[in-house]
Amino acid sequence: MEIKKIFFSIYKQLIFLLPPETAHSVTLSMAEKVYKSFLKNIVSSKITINERKVMGITFPNMLGLAAGFDKNGDYLNFINNIGLGFVELGTITPKPQYGNNKPRIFRVTSEEAIINHLGFNNKGVSYLKEKLRHFNRNIPIGINIGKNSSTPIDKAYEDYEYCMHEIFEFSDYLTLNISSPNTLKLRELHSKDYLDNFLKKIKTTHEKLSKRYKKNVPLLLKISPDITQEDLDNICNSIKHYGIDGVIATNTTIDKSILKNKKLLRYSGGVSGMPLLTKSNKIIESLKKLVGSNVAIIGCGGVSSKEAALNKIALGSDLIQLYTGLVYSGTSLIQEITGLNNKSI
Repeated sequence: MEIKKIFFSIYKQLIFLLPPETAHSVTLSMAEKVYKSFLKNIVSSKITINERKVMGITFPNMLGLAAGFDKNGDYLNFINNIGLGFVELGTITPKPQYGNNKPRIFRVTSEEAIINHLGFNNKGVSYLKEKLRHFNRNIPIGINIGKNSSTPIDKAYEDYEYCMHEIFEFSDYLTLNISSPNTLKLRELHSKDYLDNFLKKIKTTHEKLSKRYKKNVPLLLKISPDITQEDLDNICNSIKHYGIDGVIATNTTIDKSILKNKKLLRYSGGVSGMPLLTKSNKIIESLKKLVGSNVAIIGCGGVSSKEAALNKIALGSDLIQLYTGLVYSGTSLIQEITGLNNKSI
């Protein structure tokens, strides 16, 4: 473990000389090549088994990879063999799209945070479908879906339905991303005016697909950390009414005041990483009070240590996801959180 940390520390100093988006692509491309080669048996991390059954799915352990890390399923051999209990791919949209203009990712190294303004850049649902068709998974894989930027918000459900039809067969669970701050008006889907009609149509499609494939694929919502208590109340009422299986709490925040560096206030995009922890945890705590044990909660946002992960569990999370923590700490963080020493998750 110590050797792995030292190696990553040196590598990080070098790779951080590149722009964040380039560094991400270069690192994962190299890792994928290694994990597809004969070296896989040497470098793969053993999964710490501490099984948890959530939403009818058996997860080897409670720690998963958040959406955004591997949008298109390009790095499946890598992310499925680094000790995680599950991974979530996407966000994926019906048609490929470039996303927002570059530069669109900014590191806040002193605070172990990232500001991202990507805008659902991805290769489209058909591309991911083919990737999954030929991949032999060893852990559950969730798919995070969204709408194309050109689709009006009142027609958003059509994009989600299209993605569901395309990817349902290959999904262990599906996440409806209604909370990215980087797609115009997307967060309006949190409001009562849109959410009820949206979920009604989505749930109807979900039930039809479940019957067609004779397969239970849990349906989750990924929500914002910036919502009001009133919106959260309405969301929870809709979740219970339409039988949504789980909630991912939370996406990134547009609240730059959580950053110490006030020069970053002008940057567009959502903040992830350590500064998001408290804000995300408040949503988890409120969410748990509203939905109890009837709806699964996946805690996401600021998981950069074992303590942070355990804190989310204490507040009511059934599962945990991380992303930015991997960027700053490397894969040794996975073993630190799930490891056999102390209390394992």
